[in-house]
Amino acid sequence: MADIIEIKDISAPELDLFARLTEAQLRNRLEPEKGIFICESAKAIRVALAAGCAPKALLMERRHLDGQGAELMALCPDAAVYTGDREVLEKLTGYTVNRGILCAMGRPAPLMIEQVCAGARRLAILEDITDSTNVGAVFRSAAALGMDGVLLTESCCDPLNRRAVRVSMGTVLQVPWATMTGWPGEAMAQLHELGFKTAAMALSDDSVPIYDPDLKAEPRLAIVLGTEGDGLAARTVAACDYTVRIPMAHGVDSLNVAAAGAVAFWELRAR
Repeated sequence: MADIIEIKDISAPELDLFARLTEAQLRNRLEPEKGIFICESAKAIRVALAAGCAPKALLMERRHLDGQGAELMALCPDAAVYTGDREVLEKLTGYTVNRGILCAMGRPAPLMIEQVCAGARRLAILEDITDSTNVGAVFRSAAALGMDGVLLTESCCDPLNRRAVRVSMGTVLQVPWATMTGWPGEAMAQLHELGFKTAAMALSDDSVPIYDPDLKAEPRLAIVLGTEGDGLAARTVAACDYTVRIPMAHGVDSLNVAAAGAVAFWELRAR
């Protein structure tokens, strides 16, 4: 039976997980096996539990104790449950808890590139995308539209950032992902050794349209998406096997990276 604790002092140290630790402190880069991430919403928490993530503590509005929170407490019998009214939670966390429930969970063990690529036919590669909303949205599209895995450069936003987890609806815990080092040089060479061709999503005079038959027929393809403002680095585009464009109308030059990713994932999905 879960231990339900009424929040009386928002400065209590046991609440630091939800209120006063930065994303970097939660991630605990020096000892990643001790890292924590915050999962928001009952649906995302259930996905995380199904993925094998260990719950540490729950924070929920009092009104959820007899509703959707009851199911989660049954699934997390050893996790402490902190509760209070919406105003108390907002004062504690500093933001609106949109779904009324948070769960502090142990981070899953990081994967290697080889593990993500094993058996994969389609990958998404994210280069220096720092906006957590965009990272979460790309993961949600990747899960829905047939990507087998996601690879990220070291400067990308952590997919287990609270907002990224929420926007992705928990799919960051369903789609295998890994962080690359040595991008683009060493990492690109490794992808080629593993049998992948790379397709840079970029505006270029020598680009091919996204419906190009040779591109779509590639047995193993990695779709490379760039940062929100400047897009892909020139050296990345030069290193890729294809440069790919999404044909536009009405003089629009580009789409948001998450929207462009969704279009590319659907059009280039493995048949």
